[in-house]
Amino acid sequence: MKHNRILYIGLTFLIFLSLKPTYSSAHFDHAEPKQSYRQSIFALLALNFGPIMSMAKGDMEWDQKLLKEYVHDLDQIANLDLSSGFTPNSKKGKTRAKLEIWENPDDFRSKISELRVTTANLRLAVTNDEDKKSVMSAIRATGKSCKSCHDGYKAKDYIY
Repeated sequence: MKHNRILYIGLTFLIFLSLKPTYSSAHFDHAEPKQSYRQSIFALLALNFGPIMSMAKGDMEWDQKLLKEYVHDLDQIANLDLSSGFTPNSKKGKTRAKLEIWENPDDFRSKISELRVTTANLRLAVTNDEDKKSVMSAIRATGKSCKSCHDGYKAKDYIY
């Protein structure tokens, strides 16, 4: 099962790279290390939350063991120190980060904190083998947390 999960992540990442070449190249841009750092964290969040959402939507078979693995990794990634990727000198470059992040740092930090709370709650729900309805509720809460930050702080395209 672990092998299938690694294969799924690898294939998903390769497809992602082929569809978004400008986005993927930013992850390896040594001229913009802070942007690359935060974009890598966000890519890892997406690569773990994507299959969780696919299971929730029924696009992927519900597999409680695999779900636990994705949720565990999602929770770990959400707790990385994202703030070090948003230094004052990282406002420009290959980024989708809106300037509002630096203009409203307390609100931005609160949204990151909320993400950590929701991923921890999701992890508890799947770890404790709560019923599927409770797990689905925790998945929705995590998705809403992601969306709240995207709505205010993420541009659809690169802005610089």
